[in-house]
Amino acid sequence: MAAEERLSIYRATRIIKKRENSRLYNALRSIYEDSIFIAEIAGLWRDLPLLANLRCGLWYSPRFEATCYFKSTDGHTNNWSFNTSRLNLHVAQLAGLRGGCIIVDSTRRGKRFPDSMSKTIPIWTCLLNRAVKNCLLRMSAESQRDGESQSNCSPNETADVRLLSDDWDSSLHLPLWVPDIEKAAIEGHIEEWTKQLEACGADIHSLASIIRKPLRPLWISQKTLIWLNEVPDCNSWDFTPIILVSASASDGIAQQRSMSQFSWHYIPGAGDDEESWARGLSPNLFWKHTFELIDSGPDLCNQQVAELVEKERVYRAQRGEYSPQVTVKLHQKFSGNNHSNINGESINSRQLMGSKIFINSMNTTSSDERHPIFWLGSTNLAVAATLHVPDVLDDVDCVLNCNSKFKSFCLPCADSYLHLPMVTSKEDRFSLINNLPSAVGFAKLNLSRGKKMLVCCHNGEDISICVCLAILSSLFDEGGSFDGGKSFMHANITKWEMRRRLVLICKFAINARPSRGNLRQVFGFLSRKNESLFTAAPAVHGA
Repeated sequence: MAAEERLSIYRATRIIKKRENSRLYNALRSIYEDSIFIAEIAGLWRDLPLLANLRCGLWYSPRFEATCYFKSTDGHTNNWSFNTSRLNLHVAQLAGLRGGCIIVDSTRRGKRFPDSMSKTIPIWTCLLNRAVKNCLLRMSAESQRDGESQSNCSPNETADVRLLSDDWDSSLHLPLWVPDIEKAAIEGHIEEWTKQLEACGADIHSLASIIRKPLRPLWISQKTLIWLNEVPDCNSWDFTPIILVSASASDGIAQQRSMSQFSWHYIPGAGDDEESWARGLSPNLFWKHTFELIDSGPDLCNQQVAELVEKERVYRAQRGEYSPQVTVKLHQKFSGNNHSNINGESINSRQLMGSKIFINSMNTTSSDERHPIFWLGSTNLAVAATLHVPDVLDDVDCVLNCNSKFKSFCLPCADSYLHLPMVTSKEDRFSLINNLPSAVGFAKLNLSRGKKMLVCCHNGEDISICVCLAILSSLFDEGGSFDGGKSFMHANITKWEMRRRLVLICKFAINARPSRGNLRQVFGFLSRKNESLFTAAPAVHGA
């Protein structure tokens, strides 16, 4: 009996070990199989841009034009919310310019769609439609009051505004599987959220000049029936389609699939929770070596991934770069020369098309491609990821490095570089707030001299955004003009005012994803306002 028990334990251990060793291959193979479906859907509407909803969606295609960030938690039942720090206005702008867009995401649960697609994005489209309609009505009222000759719109545009304001669909469109009771509960919050959107400082006027038809979500999964000879032209619809594609099959359980060489388990939503299975592999690196990884099989996949990740690490180390686990290419910067302050001027469709702010987010042809930075209007302040800094040093005069892993940059003056190692609030709840006084002091010293300053962190999305938020709130007035902190000394910064400043930052740095814990530290710093924080220059560590 003891021998049988030992054998049973031994066999169980072997099975567990085998499953663990094959988990990486199962995930990658599942992603590859689902990517075929995504490519088929993208081929039906070739003119529409393909977007990945971070971070899970980023795994399912090598040809994303941009990314977005809609959280499922904002759509969880009885926990619905609208967060002005995740406006994703660039998605609406891109959809307006191109006649729609396709957003890709997935879910590991036994559902066809994640809550980000079932509720978060439909709520988002409804609120934007309502805000745009209100803007159109105001524009129409102003043209009637002041006369078309004094209106900001041409006569044709004014007539178009009046037509749109009458027929503009601003109702909430949810999928059929969302219960009517839940839909009614969500509709009870729509008016409140619309007011928040309009009050947060978002540039709805520019959006209204770009979007010609209201946004409306459509849902496609692997169970959706599409007649290929009857695929509608998106231009024929009376709305701007936001096509939501759930990449994975919704069977909910792992399926055994076999090939001539080996067998593997299909995992729905395999791209989710990459830290638990990817072993340092990024979507970009995966799509560079897709076929060799898929052909390697479960037994050799782990070793193959380890070699690829190590080669990538060595390559970046030789270039003096630090590579985070998941690298998302940034988009082209907005030119700060076209703005009088951080609020900037209204951006029309021609300006957006000319600035090329949306580029291929997963271009696998070259890892040496130049990575632009995000300029925050004409504030002389910019944001970037640390690994992109060597490519843009010629465009800036000084660098504030917030990366916890020390990295030195060659700058002409010793006082033009400051390294303040910061980590996220999950690692240290006080890391950011303890370094912000020095960061703001360094910014004041350089911005007062008219220098162009770059703030960088490991990904350019969280810590550097929060540091810029503290700098803009402390050293710039409400109009976005540098005043060295004079207006801040007499201001009463509230969470809402801080969020308005964050919206302005996100208008330019469209990849911004500041964490709640880091934002809380910024507010704590701003709440402790004291003139002594800004009068003393920090000790500057040269390169």
